[in-house]
Amino acid sequence: MDATALRAIQAPIKDKYRNDPDAALITLKAQGTLEDGAIACKVETGRALAVAGLHPASGGSGADLCSGDMLLEALVACAGVTLKAVATALQIELRHGVVRAEGDLDFRGTLGVDKGAPVGFREIRLAFDLDTDAHEDQVAQLIKLTERYCVIFQTLNHRPELTVAVNRG
Repeated sequence: MDATALRAIQAPIKDKYRNDPDAALITLKAQGTLEDGAIACKVETGRALAVAGLHPASGGSGADLCSGDMLLEALVACAGVTLKAVATALQIELRHGVVRAEGDLDFRGTLGVDKGAPVGFREIRLAFDLDTDAHEDQVAQLIKLTERYCVIFQTLNHRPELTVAVNRG
């Protein structure tokens, strides 16, 4: 897809959202079912069933997906798609690219071993390996816009309001 095709696809959507801001508010959903007899949760991905379980550092076998890995994978996927869309819009040719995310966890927190240890990632690092002839200023703009428009990056960077509800029966 080139910049003209991308603009042609997105122009009517952008116009709709400018004219009707409420139309841009979409609720994305995810659902999982708790496993009987295992410490696992089956997450419906729309394409397949993903079974998430404990990470080996917290007692898991390693056979199930780790939700921490899934978070990093969501960041990589979102950043990669956003980068490609921005590169297309800016007409920056990318011959090849790799997107990597790494995050540091202290499992003492999630296991309750040390109340002072954080539960969750201490740090997440996102990196791009790009094969392109674009100038450094173009690459800098590409990364700046990728950070700005990547939903997962911005969600992690600016904590949303979180609520929890319990329904019984």
